[in-house]
Amino acid sequence: MTRYLAPIIFGLLVMVSGALKAQEIEEATLDITNKKIDSLLNVAVTAISSSDFSKSIALLETARELAHEIQNKNYIGITTNTLSKIYLQAKELGNARIENTKAIATQKETDDYEGLGQSYITASEIEILDKKYDKAQEYLDLANDQLKKAVRPDLESRIHINKGNIALNKEDYSLANEEYDSAIKQAGFAKNSYLSALSYDHKVSALIGTQQYDQAAIAIAKAQEISKADGFTALLLQSYKLSVAIAKKQNNQAEVEKQSALYTNLKDSMNSPAIAELKSIQLNEAEKAPLTQNLTKDIAREQKNREKGKMFVKVIIISMISLLSLLILSLYKNNNLRAKANELLQARNTELIIAKDNAEKASMVKAQFLSTITHELRTPMYAVTGLTHLLLSENPNEEQKKHLDSLKFSGEYLLSLINNILDLNKLEANKVEVEQTPFNLEKRIKDVLFALEKSAKDKNNKLHFEFDKDIPESLLGDPLMISQILINLVGNAVKFTRDGEVFVRVQKVKETSQTINLHFEIEDTGEGISKKKQKNIFQNFTQGSVAINRKFGGTGLGLSIVKNLLDLLNSRITLESTLGKGSKFAFDIQYKLSELSDNEKNPHNIIYDVDYVALENRKILVVEDNKINQMITRKILEKNKMICDVADNGEIAVEKVRTEEYDLVLMDIHMPGISGLQATERIRLFNKEIPILALTAVTIDENINSFHEAGLNDIIPKPYKIEEFFQKIHNGLKNANVVS
Repeated sequence: MTRYLAPIIFGLLVMVSGALKAQEIEEATLDITNKKIDSLLNVAVTAISSSDFSKSIALLETARELAHEIQNKNYIGITTNTLSKIYLQAKELGNARIENTKAIATQKETDDYEGLGQSYITASEIEILDKKYDKAQEYLDLANDQLKKAVRPDLESRIHINKGNIALNKEDYSLANEEYDSAIKQAGFAKNSYLSALSYDHKVSALIGTQQYDQAAIAIAKAQEISKADGFTALLLQSYKLSVAIAKKQNNQAEVEKQSALYTNLKDSMNSPAIAELKSIQLNEAEKAPLTQNLTKDIAREQKNREKGKMFVKVIIISMISLLSLLILSLYKNNNLRAKANELLQARNTELIIAKDNAEKASMVKAQFLSTITHELRTPMYAVTGLTHLLLSENPNEEQKKHLDSLKFSGEYLLSLINNILDLNKLEANKVEVEQTPFNLEKRIKDVLFALEKSAKDKNNKLHFEFDKDIPESLLGDPLMISQILINLVGNAVKFTRDGEVFVRVQKVKETSQTINLHFEIEDTGEGISKKKQKNIFQNFTQGSVAINRKFGGTGLGLSIVKNLLDLLNSRITLESTLGKGSKFAFDIQYKLSELSDNEKNPHNIIYDVDYVALENRKILVVEDNKINQMITRKILEKNKMICDVADNGEIAVEKVRTEEYDLVLMDIHMPGISGLQATERIRLFNKEIPILALTAVTIDENINSFHEAGLNDIIPKPYKIEEFFQKIHNGLKNANVVS
């Protein structure tokens, strides 16, 4: 065996030696290109320092092209991030956002947490300039997460400055003051006088907001002291302006005149009035400092990482040579065993891949089916409910009204079925979250019983409610979730009982200073469930039997939804039932104790605040390809004395908005040709002001973000309540200042 292994080992050693030589050649080529990039970036630093930003942009783009050639993603991220910062300083937000998005994508691939942190800070500054403060806050939180591993107090200082700017714009002056104090502290750690002066400058605005004028005067004096010492001319100019504002608040006319003179003299000496507004790309030394400092640090960081990478590769190769002989011996002895194991693993892996593909296809088909069926069911449902509403509003006789009420009930039943399917899909996809809000449990249950009272009377059933008086009035939990659980359980009890009784009981089990445990029971004297069927009654689309389904109707989704909701609440449902005698469902839930919210103290406080007179003669464009839906929407609008125009598809809608004046657009989403989202995006290219509301049967939550990104102001799901329909139209017109 040794005789055969020796030449094998020798041959492999020769191969490894050749690989090392090839590695050295490749490393030399890469090293030359990397040094070219280093040189270009160092020249870019000099160009930025000289305010030659056109040259710096050209150098950075050339460096990035070289980085792409050798797939150096670290340098791709550094150059792209620096480009975004330059465009940001030039107030070219579009270019800044494009470059920053590229930088973030690249840095995510390379796990460059320090570079990614800088890109998130830049993203926040773009959003602040665009007045999207919540989005800016999200980016700053992401920056914090990335920079936990880095020791960069200068970047920490910029994060706090940006958080302070967001709070200042939202007029939360106390929070802004805290953030600027943190920024000053981090700037001190970084020994960065520019960030210190900038933080003091912003802190003054927060102190003025809280009317702490003496403290503001101290802060502005500190900002002026630093700016004078280090030649931060633009910051010094701004500080004089703030000093004038503080002196005016303090009624100190002498100080007003003094600071005004300092401001005027400095501004004249700079011989550039435009710099007061900081709109020029020709930045002063202070403003260029963060760009040059960060780029210099990034170059040094990449060079250090590169050297580490080279050393790591060499160590790995040497280790491989040392271990190679031992591995060959082991490989020879275990070759047959490994071959068999590999064959088995390959077979199992193939099975798993097939199973995974099938599962993904099934999931995709299910999601597509739900999206399609939701739209396809809600569209005719809109016609049913809309026409029913129109007919009921035209003073029908008693016999006609009875038939219309039946039609309305059937429509509501079908809508309930659709909602059950969607609720089940959300639960299975883990997209339901448990809220924690104060509510009155007794009132919630009474609302459920009131909603089911008519159904109970129709079947000659009596509803009984037993509620433990020791249960506090205010609980903290998810009121909608318990309502949904009880609607399904009590609704089932009423449905499967005739000429009988339904009991709803809630009993306190245990109470502490912070929590309370409650036991719920829903009992009926109805049909009952056999022992065999009780085992799978909580599965999807399951009922007691085909006969029960035909007799009482329903889909068998209600109990599955109940089980999933109780799982989210860390509870378990139990069932006791005897055929012909009835059933009892029971479960326990723990709630926290809390004060009542205003909504629970004042039930039925949902008021549709619509000024219908203000809506009269407003011109509305309805974009809808379905002729029946066109007619229904037009009639509903015209009954309220509104002017209605119709577009059959998205292309026509875009041209109508371009050539005619409308107060508001109601946009369907699924249409032939371009979709409602595409039509909205095209309209927003030339008209950003007109309110556009999605009037659509698409209601699955995943679409909400794409609606807003396309430029839609709000969404009206079909079918809708008429009051809610006009409420959203009124809000859209009001937000656009069309009505007051």
